[in-house]
Amino acid sequence: MKNCLLISTMFLTGIVSAQDSISPKLVEEIQQPQPILENKNLPTFKNSLGELKINIDSSGDKNVKFGFSNQVWFRYLENNPGTAVNGVPQDRTYDAGIRRMRITLNAQLTQAYSIFLQFGINNQSFISGGGTGTGGNGQGKKPQIFFMDAYNELAIVPRVNAETKKPNKNHLYLGAGLHSWSGISRITNASTTKLLTADLPVFHFPNIEVSDQFARQFGIFAHGEFNKLNYRVAVNKPFATNRQPGVGEIVDNNQGGKLSYAGYGMYQFLEKETTATSFLAGTYLGAKKVFNIGAGIYTSADATLAQPEAEVFRSYDNTMIGVDAFLDMPIGKPSKEMAISVYSAFFDYNFGPNYLRTNGIMNPGKKDPNFTGIAAVEGYGNAKYLLGSGQMWFTQAGFVLPKFSHQLKVQPFVSYTLKDLDGLNDLAHFYDVGANLFILSQNAKLAYQYSSRPLFEAESKQLLTRRGEHLFTLQIAL
Repeated sequence: MKNCLLISTMFLTGIVSAQDSISPKLVEEIQQPQPILENKNLPTFKNSLGELKINIDSSGDKNVKFGFSNQVWFRYLENNPGTAVNGVPQDRTYDAGIRRMRITLNAQLTQAYSIFLQFGINNQSFISGGGTGTGGNGQGKKPQIFFMDAYNELAIVPRVNAETKKPNKNHLYLGAGLHSWSGISRITNASTTKLLTADLPVFHFPNIEVSDQFARQFGIFAHGEFNKLNYRVAVNKPFATNRQPGVGEIVDNNQGGKLSYAGYGMYQFLEKETTATSFLAGTYLGAKKVFNIGAGIYTSADATLAQPEAEVFRSYDNTMIGVDAFLDMPIGKPSKEMAISVYSAFFDYNFGPNYLRTNGIMNPGKKDPNFTGIAAVEGYGNAKYLLGSGQMWFTQAGFVLPKFSHQLKVQPFVSYTLKDLDGLNDLAHFYDVGANLFILSQNAKLAYQYSSRPLFEAESKQLLTRRGEHLFTLQIAL
């Protein structure tokens, strides 16, 4: 931590020194919010905060951009049967925490070369996310800051011509490091500060915190645009896993050290989206007219290991495929500033026979040792079946209500996920419904969401019951 503080201090000192050569006019421009787009027929969201950018030279080719975001969660959870929270049996739990706190830094050293860094914390609640123990060093306190992204990027064909200063029709960038230029789908590359729903469904990150680090892997990547085709490809070294399966189990195990290969492409029928970073918006609130269709893949050889019978082991290749469509545009009279946003994606995952994985976001619960009823196979707290070998379909839709304020906007939304997993004997249906209240465009918003999840019985792998959770989140992002 001391090293991080020393590096930060040295960097900021360098920025302050660099500012000596920046004209007052440039500094003034940094502080002024910029509209989201220039088309006067679409909403401009004049109250948005713009970006925090420091130009190092008069041309603006050398600059540093900063980003800050914080998502605070408050929840009312209906716990799975047999749950104890902090050692006390609880059917329902009030919860608070920080889902995401991020700081990003993008340094454009020349028009051809840049560095992107993102660090922060994720998933700290009142009971989890930090160290171990109780009291002043309790497990919910003092989580460790870590880097999510740290990569270098080289412009082979830049977006803007260096001589004419006009946009190039096509562009191509190469990069290397710890990155999130991922395959499979649009939502696998989602911007967490421009979500339609209050949170992501997470299953679209097939290796989350197993052979990746918060959906990132080390590797080399390329991304760019050819006419209306936007694409990204990567060759990565997955994080090592070495779990050993019991008889009849299949688990993550890539001890053979094979590489992973990923790619995603989308054809942009209407306006083009900006892909200076890997993250794609879940909604533009009608600030763009976008209709894209896309497809992607992730594959890695010998990534899971099964023991079908005693002392017999078999490795399986992992392959995940996704196809999706995204529509976001204004509708109705321009003065009403209404908009629709729809996203739908189909996934086919193959980890090997009957592979299943459970997950509970910021799960506060553990097993109640005195519980004598029927427990769900997923476990305790808010755990659910996240993903597995099989097919999944996800759809979300939102509608920006007619304008009633110069500053505020309201956007109700719904989402639905169908999981047809080989290891379960019933279909799994997941539902979400809620609304966003935008205060400063997407820089400041409040969101409410109710989610309903299915739970399965251990022996039959059939539907046992359902549980829900109420989520209220406050987001500030720049």
